[in-house]
Amino acid sequence: MPDSPPNPELLRSLGRLVRGLSALFWGLPLSLIVCVETAKTDWLLAFTVLPPLATTGLLLFGLWQLGSFQRQERLWRNALDRARLFAFTNFGLSPFLYWWNRVPDHPFFGATVGLLALSTVLFLIGLNHVVLRLGEMLPDEALRLETRQYTALNRSLLLGLLILAAAYVIFTQTRESPLPLGSTLAWLDQSGWWALVFLLLLPLAMTMALIWKTKEVILDSVFGAK
Repeated sequence: MPDSPPNPELLRSLGRLVRGLSALFWGLPLSLIVCVETAKTDWLLAFTVLPPLATTGLLLFGLWQLGSFQRQERLWRNALDRARLFAFTNFGLSPFLYWWNRVPDHPFFGATVGLLALSTVLFLIGLNHVVLRLGEMLPDEALRLETRQYTALNRSLLLGLLILAAAYVIFTQTRESPLPLGSTLAWLDQSGWWALVFLLLLPLAMTMALIWKTKEVILDSVFGAK
C-alpha cells in the first residue's frame, strides 16, 4: 500500500514553526545588541526608535509563528501566551531606550527602561518554558532530555539575576549590604549597565543553542525524512 500523502496543514504549521524558531534565534542577539547600543551610544540615534522596535518586533513575530503549531495543547498554548505578553511589553517599551539616551536624567524614562530590563529577563524565562514545552512534543528523546536540563539551568540563572538586580537596586539606595554580596554589588555599581548585560549572556547563549537544536531536529526528522 502506498504511503499516505502528508497533511498539508501540518506541513504548513511546521514550516511556520521553523520560521518562528529562526526569527527567535536571530532576534535574541540582535535585540540585545541594538537595544544596548540605542541606550548607551550614539551609533543608532539617527534612526530614532526604529532599530529597537524592529528587533523586538522580530521576536514577537517569531512567537506568533509558533502559535500555529499544536493549537489544542493547553500547556503549550499557556507557555506561548505568557512569552508573547512579555515580548509585546518589550516591543512597547523599547522606544524609551532612545528617549532615555537623549534625556538620561529624566525619572520617567529611567523607570521605563528599568521596567524593560525586568520584562526582558521575564521574557527569557518564559521563552525557556516555551522551548521546554516544544521539546516535550517532539519525538526526540535526546532533545527532551537536553531541554529539561538546560531550560531548568537557564531559569535558575535568570531568577538569580533578578534577585541580584533587586539587591543592586537596594544597594544603590542604601549603600549597605552584607559581605560578600556587598563586593559583588559594588562591582555592579561600578560597571553599571554592561555588568548586567554580561550576566545575561550565558542564559541567552544557552537559550539560542536550544532553539537552534530544536529547529535542526524538526528539519531532520520531518522535512529531511525519506
